[in-house]
Amino acid sequence: MNVNMTFLQGLLSNISTRTRLLGNASNTVKGSAAHLHALASACEALMQRGGEASQIMTAQRALTHYQQLDQKEQLAFFNLLADEYAADPQAIHAAYQAYAESEDNAALETLFNACEPRRQDLLRRLNLCPGGTFELLKMRADLLKQLRQAPELSALNGDFSHLFNSWFNRGFLVLESIDWNTPAAVLEKLIHYEAVHAISDWRDLRRRLDPDDRRCYAFFHPATGDEPLIFVEVALCKGIPDNVQRILEHGEEVPLDEADTAVFYSISNCQAGLKGVSFGNFLIKQVVQELSRELPQLKNFVTLSPVPGFAEWLAEQREAQSVTLSTPLQGFIDSPETPELPAAAHKEFMRLAAYYLVEAKHKSGQPLNPVARFHLGNGASLHRMNWLADTSSKGIQQAHGLMVNYLYQLDRIEQNHEAYTRDNSVVCANDIRRLAGQAEQYFSAEASA
Repeated sequence: MNVNMTFLQGLLSNISTRTRLLGNASNTVKGSAAHLHALASACEALMQRGGEASQIMTAQRALTHYQQLDQKEQLAFFNLLADEYAADPQAIHAAYQAYAESEDNAALETLFNACEPRRQDLLRRLNLCPGGTFELLKMRADLLKQLRQAPELSALNGDFSHLFNSWFNRGFLVLESIDWNTPAAVLEKLIHYEAVHAISDWRDLRRRLDPDDRRCYAFFHPATGDEPLIFVEVALCKGIPDNVQRILEHGEEVPLDEADTAVFYSISNCQAGLKGVSFGNFLIKQVVQELSRELPQLKNFVTLSPVPGFAEWLAEQREAQSVTLSTPLQGFIDSPETPELPAAAHKEFMRLAAYYLVEAKHKSGQPLNPVARFHLGNGASLHRMNWLADTSSKGIQQAHGLMVNYLYQLDRIEQNHEAYTRDNSVVCANDIRRLAGQAEQYFSAEASA
């Protein structure tokens, strides 16, 4: 058995080396324009019958050529997949007619197979080679960049999404705890992928991972090696925090036996190619379970979340003259360097923020705020709004410094999730709902109507 595995590993290594050399030679002799033609030929060859070793080599060659394409050539390749590797309409009609006559399982299976585009089979075959899954993730990330200008590729994007939802099923994901002793190759990726609060350097990363009152968890997939899919950073605190700078600067460490709150202060998706493939909800819930087992004294599981889009929404309301702000609040919004506000203007700001989070809706009927959609969809509740909780330039720009706590209560997660899924209900604290109702006084009669 070990001899066979060694032989197979050597074979795959030789295939990868030969294919890389082939790609380099092609790049030197023929130039970049030749790669698109070579890629199309390799894909067609891959769809033919062949032995496993030759299929792996052909898939590797195809992906190597794809890596050399510029954006224009990528678009041409995506159009090739959309047009030439679609399902055959005649085969679908024939299979449907056969099923309509027999209505048996064999005919139904034939119909299913006829309806599946050839490109799904092609993508599966490209996935045969070592590293193929990660290369396909990057390919889909390229596709997503093209979709706005080429909406006709949406069906191809749907094929990627269909396959990735199967390949990255929760059952395949591995939860790993990350700390300062984790291999540097993984730690470097955390610095690169952090999307909420940028990690400035290794010292900053160490502040987030090394102390006893800090935790970090990530999902990995066996096919993507040391590439994290998503990770969450956790601070163990005494009480529910209301300012992210104090967490990031990490002054005094909290003894574990005094910590009663776990704060999820940063959640970052790492792979753009997995957009629409949801596993963040599994991550949060599993981390809650892990922390509950490790530290049973923890009472609160909350986030300290940004509110991206609030500043933009408020600006749009002002521009449309839908909302009228007091002079002090206008001054704060236009000149955030002077955060002092009279009590009435502070209340005004919090009412408008509550209205945005509870009442402002996307065309789908869900909350307009994407972070709210994520956590409410996971079964959390909107617990508290925090004034000037993020005074970084990013925090001021996206939400005038506002941050919120979403609360995860183990005995209410499923109930909240069902309410949100069924009615798009924003489950929130009573004082936040009351503030949202009081915000109507700031809107014009036309806007209220």
